[in-house]
Amino acid sequence: MMHRCMNSTQMSCSKGAEVPSAWQKRGRYGIGRLDSMYHRPPTYNKDVTRGSDGGRAIKRRRDNVCVSASAGQGNTGYNGCGTCLKSRAKNWEKKSDIYILRSDGFSCTRETVTSDGSLQFEHPSSQQHLLVWKARPKSVMVLKKLGEELLDDFISTMKFLGEEQGLRVLIEPSDYEELKKTVPNFSLDMPYVDTWAPEDSVCLHQYVDFIVCLGGDGLMLHATHLFGCAIPPIISFKLGSLGFLTCHDFERAREHLDAVINGSDELDTCRLTNSVDGSPLTGVRITLRMRLMCEVFRNGRRVPGQSHEVLNEVVLSRGSAPYLSNIEVYERETFITKVQADGVMLATPTGSTAYSVAAGGSMVHPTVPAILFTPICPHSLSFRPVILPDYAQLILRIAGDARSGAIATFDGKYTSDLQAGDAVHVRMSPHPVPTINYEDQTTDWFNSIERCFKWNDRLEQKKMTKLPQRPSKTAVTNGVSARVLSTGEQAPTTSTQE
Repeated sequence: MMHRCMNSTQMSCSKGAEVPSAWQKRGRYGIGRLDSMYHRPPTYNKDVTRGSDGGRAIKRRRDNVCVSASAGQGNTGYNGCGTCLKSRAKNWEKKSDIYILRSDGFSCTRETVTSDGSLQFEHPSSQQHLLVWKARPKSVMVLKKLGEELLDDFISTMKFLGEEQGLRVLIEPSDYEELKKTVPNFSLDMPYVDTWAPEDSVCLHQYVDFIVCLGGDGLMLHATHLFGCAIPPIISFKLGSLGFLTCHDFERAREHLDAVINGSDELDTCRLTNSVDGSPLTGVRITLRMRLMCEVFRNGRRVPGQSHEVLNEVVLSRGSAPYLSNIEVYERETFITKVQADGVMLATPTGSTAYSVAAGGSMVHPTVPAILFTPICPHSLSFRPVILPDYAQLILRIAGDARSGAIATFDGKYTSDLQAGDAVHVRMSPHPVPTINYEDQTTDWFNSIERCFKWNDRLEQKKMTKLPQRPSKTAVTNGVSARVLSTGEQAPTTSTQE
C-alpha cells in the first residue's frame, strides 16, 4: 500500500511530451516549500500536476495568501499581499509564469509499506529543484550595496539587461534619484530603467521576475525585506566582504544572467516541452531557503505591525539589562524549558552559518527542514543547542517573574521591546526565498563554508618514510611471556614469577 501526500491529477510525462493545457493558466510565484513528508495538502492554495514517473510542476494561483510589507517596515500579518495602487506600475506587464520542478523526478510519496508489512523510504525528503520559465522573463530588479564603489558595475549590468536582453529594469528609488543627478541624460539614454512608489511596494512581487544583487549577504537580506512575502528568485554576485550566500563571480555576470533568462539545464527524467514550438523547457537550479514567521503577542493578542519573516534568525536577548534573561519556551501548549542566559535564538538552516554558529550552534545544510534552537551564553553547563523539526510551533515568553524584559531582534534589522508576559510566536513560513545556484545546492554550500570559514582547513599529515616496528600482541605461557613482533619473530622475556 502506498500513501500519497496530496491529491493530484496524474498525467503522462514521457520524454518529449507537450505541457498540458492546464499548465498554461496564469499562476503567481510565491511558491511554498515542496513537502514530501506530510500526507495532506499544504494550507495555502496551489495547483499540482505530476507525471507518471513522478516529475512534478507546481504553479501558484492568483489568490495567494501572504504577508504584506512596506519598504522599511515590518510585516503586518496574513491579510494578503495588498492591493496595488499602481501609481507607477499602471503600465507594467505582469511577470512571467514559472514552474518549480523537482529535478530528480521522484514522486511526492516518500514512505512505502510493502506487502510483507515492512516500512521503507523510497527516496530522500529533500530534492534538487529547477526553476523553469513558462515565458521569457519581462522584468528584473537590480540592487547594489550602499556607496559609489559599484556604480560602474551597476550601470553596466542595467545596460546588459535592458539593452541587450530587452528587460524592464527596476531599481530602488534612492538609486534612481542618484542616477538622475549624476548620469547625464539618464532618462533618455536608459528609458528601460524605472523605480517604484512607496504605495507600490505591496505588489512588487507581481511584476518582478527575478532579482540581481550586487553586493554581499546583507544585500540579499535587504532584498527579502523589500518584498516581505512572495520573493522572486535571487541571483547574487560576490561583491561584498564575506559573501557566504553569494556564489556567482561578477567577472562572468553576462554568462550567468543569460543562463537565468534563457535557461541552462534540462530535466533528464521528465523532460517538458514548449506547447508552442515543441522546444525543451530549460531552467536553472535553485535552493528554496526556509524562513521563519515571527509574531509578537501582548496580553494574548497579536501586536499590529510586529510580524516579520526572517531568513536568518530571531533573537531574544537581555540587551543592556544587568540581569539574565528569563524566557519560557513552549512547543504549542507544551512547556519545554526555561532559558536563563544572555538570550536565545531560533535560526533557519540558512541562518545556521550566521549568528547561530558564532553562539555554538551546528552548521546545517539550507535544505534540511529544521529550526535551530541555540542558547546564547547560558548559565548552565548542560544547556546545549538542539535542532527541531520544521513543523514545530514555538512560543518564547518572558516569564512573569523576570527581573527585566528582553529585546527581540529579527534578522538584525527590526527590534521590539518585550516586557513580562509578552511572547514571540515562531513557526515555519510558507514563503521560502529562492536563490539561484552556481552549481547545485550541496556543492555551493560546501564551497561557501570552505571559502568563508576555512572549514576543516589544516596542514595535511605527512606520510611516514619508514614505519616503526611495534608489538602486536603478548603471549603468556607457563608464566613466561613472549612478545610477538610485527615481523613474526618472538622475543622471550624473563618471567616475573620465582
